Amino acid sequence: MKNAVITGGTRGIGLACARKFAENGYNVTVIYKSSDDAANRLKSEYGISAVKCDVSDPNKVKEAFRHIREYSGSTDILVNNAGISYFGLLSDMTDAEWKNLIDTNLSSCFYTCREVIPGMVSAKSGRIINIGSVWGKLGASCEAAYSAAKAGISGLTMALSKELGPSGITVNCVLPGVIETDMNSNLSEDALKELAENTPLMRLGTPDDVAETVLFLASEKASFITGELIGVGGGFPF
Repeated sequence: MKNAVITGGTRGIGLACARKFAENGYNVTVIYKSSDDAANRLKSEYGISAVKCDVSDPNKVKEAFRHIREYSGSTDILVNNAGISYFGLLSDMTDAEWKNLIDTNLSSCFYTCREVIPGMVSAKSGRIINIGSVWGKLGASCEAAYSAAKAGISGLTMALSKELGPSGITVNCVLPGVIETDMNSNLSEDALKELAENTPLMRLGTPDDVAETVLFLASEKASFITGELIGVGGGFPF
């Protein structure tokens, strides 16, 4: 049984991924920051392990993965999903808000990858799947910091795929379009309707839409796919 670790695994896309992987026979550990109730439900309903950790803190990430290695062994699949948003003018953003967003969305991917890469290299096998965003490619007004972090994840993905390819490790990035998650709950009904109308498939995406792609990338069926930025946006403009 392969071990999958999913950050931000108690809500939205991360939660859908955790459920999907558990249903398909993976041993799943989710890393989460504060959703204790959701973590307990995953344990009781799916047998999923949960480790509480602020992924923006490198020392806490080290501690979390020490725990994971002790209880579950090495990580075969890493899904970097944890993220936060900021909506507002860049000129109004404080240093602390910028640092928190970049550390949570981008630096966390570095911290977690650094923890799992040695084991994957030793095994000559592994899957790293990063969750980026369409905004990392297009950029979004009033979401400059978020767009920058997601663009950074795309760059990290492409570079790491070259670095780790000789060791049999694939690294890919999924770019969700507009997905029905808590992160988009601040948008008005009219705004969501307009976004759906601007999507060729005429609907918003669901967390399960993204999770299915992540599950595929983790499978042997995707063994010759690496360094790719894969859109899951219903045709939303790229």
